[in-house]
Amino acid sequence: MNPQPRAAINPPSVHLSEIDAHTFAAWLDAGTNGVVLVPVGALEQHGPHLPLGTDALLSTSIAAAVAETTGALVAQPVTYGYKSQQKSGGGNHLPGTTSLDAATLIGLTRCLTTSLFTQGARHVVFINGHFENYQFLYEGIDLALNDLGISSGDDRSVLLLSYWDYVASETLETVYPEGFPGWEIEHGGVLETSLMLHLQPELVDLDRSVDHPPAALPKFDRLPVIPSRTPATGCLSSPAGSDADKGKLLFDQVVDTLAQDIARELRLKR
Repeated sequence: MNPQPRAAINPPSVHLSEIDAHTFAAWLDAGTNGVVLVPVGALEQHGPHLPLGTDALLSTSIAAAVAETTGALVAQPVTYGYKSQQKSGGGNHLPGTTSLDAATLIGLTRCLTTSLFTQGARHVVFINGHFENYQFLYEGIDLALNDLGISSGDDRSVLLLSYWDYVASETLETVYPEGFPGWEIEHGGVLETSLMLHLQPELVDLDRSVDHPPAALPKFDRLPVIPSRTPATGCLSSPAGSDADKGKLLFDQVVDTLAQDIARELRLKR
């Protein structure tokens, strides 16, 4: 006789932090999905109008919405990130920016990946929301897979992505009618401000936002930094033109495209 299929488990929340351990174990055992999303951000200044936790707030909101449509679950976010760089985050010298060094972020990523697979996850998806994190997340994942003996041909995998890579060119044209300034200096600017106005407007104070030209920084990195090269606001581009409608457009389009991509890659039913 063929064994009876295990009943699908529908946890009451997509957030692991809001469900109990026995429900999570049953969900893993049911084997109907096994995808855990890990949002990653930073505690980093985003100018006078946005909260320090913007990166993790956005990646977590996107992860939760993707989980709702794919049947995945969302781990607690990594709320600290690698050192802010002057050319992409204003710089690690700015008040409020509280960072990890490379070894710590690599080690943390390695531990999370190992732990989730050891518990029975089939796929882990890191959704990055802080520009400077990416290569250190990559290294931590690579080390964990080597530790676990997961190589090509294994049906387990890790996906690593930054959510802004899913913003379509048509969306950018709508959000930036006068031209997109580039991802590196989109820090505290229209994209993040609009997303926050859509998702958590109570944390945004547009009255304190400042309209100024994009930061003009050299092509090289100089260490130690020259603080005066970072705009006084800490923002590398202006948030002028931000609104909740643009945020909704960005959020809905990114979530839909990202969910489709994950579902197709991991053969999930939506």
